[in-house]
Amino acid sequence: MKTGLWLIGARGSVAVTSMIGALAIRAGLAEPTGCVLESPELRSDALPGIGDLVFGGHDIVSTPLEKKAATLAEAGIVPGRLATAVQDVLLGIEHDVRPLPVAATQGETARAIGADLGRFRSRHRLDRIVVINVSTTEPAPPPHPAHADLAALRAALEGQEPVLPPSALAAYAALSAGCPYVDFTPSTGARLPALDTLARERGLPYGGHDGKTGETLVKSVLAPMFAQRNLKVRTWSGINLLGGGDGANLAEPAANAAKAASKQRVLPETLGYVPQGDTRIDFVADLGDFKTAWDLVTFDGFLGTRMRVEFTWHGCDSALAAPLILDLARLTAAAHRAGRTGPLTELAFFFKDPLGSVPHALAEQWRALRAAVEAYGTASTPR
Repeated sequence: MKTGLWLIGARGSVAVTSMIGALAIRAGLAEPTGCVLESPELRSDALPGIGDLVFGGHDIVSTPLEKKAATLAEAGIVPGRLATAVQDVLLGIEHDVRPLPVAATQGETARAIGADLGRFRSRHRLDRIVVINVSTTEPAPPPHPAHADLAALRAALEGQEPVLPPSALAAYAALSAGCPYVDFTPSTGARLPALDTLARERGLPYGGHDGKTGETLVKSVLAPMFAQRNLKVRTWSGINLLGGGDGANLAEPAANAAKAASKQRVLPETLGYVPQGDTRIDFVADLGDFKTAWDLVTFDGFLGTRMRVEFTWHGCDSALAAPLILDLARLTAAAHRAGRTGPLTELAFFFKDPLGSVPHALAEQWRALRAAVEAYGTASTPR
């Protein structure tokens, strides 16, 4: 199952770490640590292998992949020996990383994106392509009447005024080109009624939003503990310190607000109520691609006895996200092959703000993921 993985933001840290990791695993130079689908309970012949992934993508910057890999190695994000070992293959991928098209209208831009996807498919004789957005977080867009109706959206995209935010335009282009789409960011992506209609019209699945790699991952484990033990959470506050490009982008208030809202969803969905407190995200340039989160939880126990939990999470954002990108590409390709259409709610395990009405407790999400992988394997006629 030769599968294309087309990355929006292909020259960024997460994308290039994903490429280095996949190439190193394929060459037998690294173990698939952090790749969920390599867990014994999830291995399946219904999924394309890591070695079956072919990389390409779009970006607005022109940093060579080889140079980005060297920068990642210098920062301690990937081992230098691996960046060097896969250097020649990265040079080959370079031909499939294109400048993000810009045209007179968003409709023309979408068609240009689709043309790049078509050439990528033909050049590598791919069975299918999964498009994953790993670009920087964008602010939530203002509502537009065309977001609700596909025919109106298609007409509006031919006008001079932008109708869709970049992530949603990428989703429109991918779906129009027959490619499933996944948003690993909190951006809008395919989460518009008109784009859901398009996905179903084309018989395509889509997934998202906002990869769960740090503080929210811990929340999705701890919050069910409080709920199941009938302990009343009074407050839950978190401070997130981020460096790198993502942190710099989140210094912009509108993007910060979109990210913070995504991170908070797990608590009311799991506890059944909203405790006091909020999540703050601060940019600390010196941290680079690493991040630190500190959370304080206060709660009531038996007879109103007041107690507290504190935890600190230190992690490397790209090293946490990259294996999940490989997992999501493989899962989405398998879902497409199995005939899944519309939102992939079974991928909630991977996201802070998953699509649909789904459980937010990690254990329940894990069970749903296992059931989905089994279903992909028993699906009848491959597409």
